[in-house]
Amino acid sequence: METTMKSDSMILNDLQNAYDAIADGYEQKLWFDHYVFGVARLRKQLMSRARGKILDVACGTGLNFSAFPSKSEITAVDLSPKMLESARQKVARLNLNVQVKVMDAQNLEFPDGSFDTVTSTLSTCTFPDPILALREMGRVCRTGGLILLLEHGHSSLPWLARYQDRHVIQHYQENAGCRWNQDPLDLVEAAGLQILKSKRSGLGMFHSIEATPGNMHS
Repeated sequence: METTMKSDSMILNDLQNAYDAIADGYEQKLWFDHYVFGVARLRKQLMSRARGKILDVACGTGLNFSAFPSKSEITAVDLSPKMLESARQKVARLNLNVQVKVMDAQNLEFPDGSFDTVTSTLSTCTFPDPILALREMGRVCRTGGLILLLEHGHSSLPWLARYQDRHVIQHYQENAGCRWNQDPLDLVEAAGLQILKSKRSGLGMFHSIEATPGNMHS
């Protein structure tokens, strides 16, 4: 049985198929994190800071949409067509201005500096190359714009961090390639983004991060 959890072993087609397969039950799967760890509240707080022309990367079923300021111009992308079917249903139900497209976060099909705000939630853990995806977010965000990330990773509590390390392969296999013991702040810095503000919540596992593209457009 395959026990490796290396992200490059899960090619994009595999990742797309994995998320297509869980799309119908995805929001139920997130219930515990949303309402026990407070992720729903953190999501609303962070995404409400988005301004101007917004790109939502790895938008999934569109859970960020209702948290964006009303009448925002939103483009939302995800690798999974099935997840985007649910996202489109939310757009219609909430009467929002959202353009939804199938797209790889590691190869965003937009010119440099196209957006005022780029957002992504609970996604860097599954990108095959999270640093590349974060660099792409920085590239398509205008100079001085905002990159808003809500991510989970290695807990700041030693006992919980040890538990994550012991169960990392099992978690990876059971949760569509999720690497839950990464450090999101390390990834953001390695991608060359400038962190403006960050806060940890939910037993030290969840990070609310505000960043900016830094000098990548200069």
